Amino acid sequence: MSRNTEAALVGLAAALAGAGAVLAPLADGDLPTYDVLLAPAVFLAAFGGLLLAVRRWAPRATRTLLPLAAFLTAVGWVEVSRLDRDLGRLQLWWLLVGTALAGTTLFVLRRRGVGVLRRYRYLFLVTGLGLLLLPLLPSSWPVRGLTLNGSRLWVRFQAGDLSLSFQPGEAAKILIVAFLASYLADRHRALTGMPRRLGPLSLPEPRQLLPVLLAFGVSFAVLVYQRDLGASVLLFLVFAAMLFAATGRFAYPAAALALLAGGGLAAYQYFGHVRLRVEAWLHPFADFAGTGYQVAQGLFALGSGGLTGTGLGAGRPDLIPAAATDFVFAAVSEELGLAGGLAVIAAYALLVAAGFGIALRARDPFRKLLAGGLTLTLAVQTVLIVGGILRLLPLTGITLPFMSYGGSSLLANLVLVALLARISHEEGS
Repeated sequence: MSRNTEAALVGLAAALAGAGAVLAPLADGDLPTYDVLLAPAVFLAAFGGLLLAVRRWAPRATRTLLPLAAFLTAVGWVEVSRLDRDLGRLQLWWLLVGTALAGTTLFVLRRRGVGVLRRYRYLFLVTGLGLLLLPLLPSSWPVRGLTLNGSRLWVRFQAGDLSLSFQPGEAAKILIVAFLASYLADRHRALTGMPRRLGPLSLPEPRQLLPVLLAFGVSFAVLVYQRDLGASVLLFLVFAAMLFAATGRFAYPAAALALLAGGGLAAYQYFGHVRLRVEAWLHPFADFAGTGYQVAQGLFALGSGGLTGTGLGAGRPDLIPAAATDFVFAAVSEELGLAGGLAVIAAYALLVAAGFGIALRARDPFRKLLAGGLTLTLAVQTVLIVGGILRLLPLTGITLPFMSYGGSSLLANLVLVALLARISHEEGS
């Protein structure tokens, strides 16, 4: 892809946001608002500025990352704005902040590259674990945890009339992936060997198993204390996949899946929140007005879309609870149909393929594992939420990268793209 094509695709994403700002209110019988000018201007400023930052500080980066991220963000913004214009306008502010943060990341790494992150791995681990535990802060503090929809995932900062809520787990996942990439880059040979025996089983040195045990402990703790099924499963699966990528030993993913199955069964038996989600997955129409309502409405939306959709603004995704966050894919599939849903999935597949391509081309073990871990995070998160909407998996309550409303998620995923671009540039050098 040439530089001009990359810039044109970013411009098309901005035009898509502007077209959505025109069509959605017209379908509701209203006149377009100033969002017609605001949306494309913000998209051009945000992704255009990030494109300039990439060309300045990561000029050899693969050119497929930014256009795909811009396209997914534009489609998500159009649907979020169509559901709630106030949320759409807030998302534009988050987009500006997120691209500025991604550009700052490239600026900080411009001289020494991502290799400098390797020396701060334990700081990343401690910070990441601290962020995961931050929602447990008492509700009486100025910075306090917040429970929404049965899960304690949010932190709210309150200073007078100023109130700001964010989800610290989104930043924690990047920090923990950076820690594990650094750890495995140094220990992958020790983890590959199996000098210990336990009956018929071959085991590595016990101290080398610390990342696996830590992964399971953190994910289970998040599940128990915060009732966050999505973040715990996401982190644990990424840990297991990175261990396999570093060692090539099937014993690690097999052990991880056994631990995950055991932990999931225990959670189903002892935690009502998990049991309700599983029941809503297996039997959504048994309690249609209660626990199964969101899943059932999502299925109705998918069925109503047909091949080409009802048309932007002509569907009823507003009937789905939390459509702008948890079920934005169902809303897009209703109004853009199977064609629109497949286009979104194809964009994610191309983005993940680009990330894995960066990892495969990397020669340095740390860069290879960091690129692979970041791409795995994006891929697993997408599979978990899309699989939950399609009723292939239980709902986990995590956001769809780039598309769902949420500043924390958008900021983290834009930084993720910036890191992949920088790794791609360094290996291209």
